Amino acid sequence: MFKKFIAAFAVIAALLPGAALAQAKNGTKAEAQAMAKKAAAFIKSQGTEKAFAEINKQGGQFHDRDLYVFVGNLKGIWQAHGQNPKLIGRDLSELKDADGKPFIKEILKVAESGKGAWVDYKWTNPLTKAVEAKTSWIERVPGTDLFAGVGAYQQ
Repeated sequence: MFKKFIAAFAVIAALLPGAALAQAKNGTKAEAQAMAKKAAAFIKSQGTEKAFAEINKQGGQFHDRDLYVFVGNLKGIWQAHGQNPKLIGRDLSELKDADGKPFIKEILKVAESGKGAWVDYKWTNPLTKAVEAKTSWIERVPGTDLFAGVGAYQQ
């Protein structure tokens, strides 16, 4: 009996580092929120030209594993996107997620309120390439019609 317990314990102990490593590949909600706040402050202090260039730069300070910044205005026009530059300049106000949820409209309501909040939807994870549940923190850029968002995939 004791040998079976030791064997089971050894298997569990061997699997734990793999689980921790898999978790480390994904950004957390706290990290997403902090990055969105940092991006909004960066836009305010550095101006849109410099900030958008940094946000769009792969491997820059606004990229961390599966975390990246997206920036839109209150009309739903995307100004910067750290993962997909093809979205820049596009009106995404009518975009729906994989379940048909009009999540951009919800993002715009949060941005208009000026109070940061989480918005849940489904989106393609850049690491796994699968559509996954995601929650994004939306932070209004003070004194502008812009907002910054960063999402964390829910595990």
